[in-house]
Amino acid sequence: MRSPSNQEVPIGKVVALLIVGLITFGIAPILVRFATDIEPIALALLRTGFSVLFLLPFWLIKGQKLAYLKQQGVKMWLMGAAGVCLGLHFSFWIASLHYTSVASASVLVTMHPVMLIVAESLIFKKRFRLLVWIGVFISFTGSALLGLADDVSLEAFPQALLGNGLAFTAAVIFVAYFMLGRKIRQHAEWIDYVFYVYGYAAITCGILTLIWVGGLPVISFTALLVGIALAIGPTIIGHGSMNYAVKYVSPTLLSTLILSEAIFAAIAAYFIFNEMPSVLSIGAMFVILAGVTMTWIKRVQPPKK
Repeated sequence: MRSPSNQEVPIGKVVALLIVGLITFGIAPILVRFATDIEPIALALLRTGFSVLFLLPFWLIKGQKLAYLKQQGVKMWLMGAAGVCLGLHFSFWIASLHYTSVASASVLVTMHPVMLIVAESLIFKKRFRLLVWIGVFISFTGSALLGLADDVSLEAFPQALLGNGLAFTAAVIFVAYFMLGRKIRQHAEWIDYVFYVYGYAAITCGILTLIWVGGLPVISFTALLVGIALAIGPTIIGHGSMNYAVKYVSPTLLSTLILSEAIFAAIAAYFIFNEMPSVLSIGAMFVILAGVTMTWIKRVQPPKK
């Protein structure tokens, strides 16, 4: 793993954090399923709010104020934009689990590697081999098949297309969040980045909750526990490990690793909720994963001068 800025990379620490982070990502959709008695956006608020609360003691010890970060080259509007994107990502993704299966939501929300390839090609003018574009086409074909399979096959999810659309939208927003994080982390330490970004995300979820719910939501004890678990596990440990590594590892590589979330989540959903996807859904998942794999068989070609 080499950073574009040739800075020393703590490989052992990065790898260890990524392994732990990926495991916590897989339990996120399972946790959400235990809190269907609360509005999705309100659960996203609990998740981000508790994350900021738990990070506060560490930030008070090692964190820096906004004025110092500005002196280090951090643009606060980018920090705010990253937080808004994260809040929207959580809101759309949690909402998707109320309408579609864990397996489908997990696969679709992890489509961001393909989107990042397209973004890098169009925005940053990077050139990719033909095999990469074939993989992109196959992956998006698989996502379309997955949406169709859920809509016609899973009677337990009559609004699966809506849920799949929400999960896909969450993936699009995640791309913007990850690209912003890559830029900001070159100038900010981990604790400062996650504390402020999670704070902006909590504010975003809070505003959305007030608009959607029309006031303060009723929070059950189960929803409270789920919110705490989501904050500690998938958010601080899961997203936190990615936010640490994005300073040293490319966003596209990291986003590809997150694909393993769909596998962990689908297996866990089968044993916990007895959710058995249809044959077409399983086939579509393999198509998506095969397409993403093809996308990364060859390395990116350097741009022509």
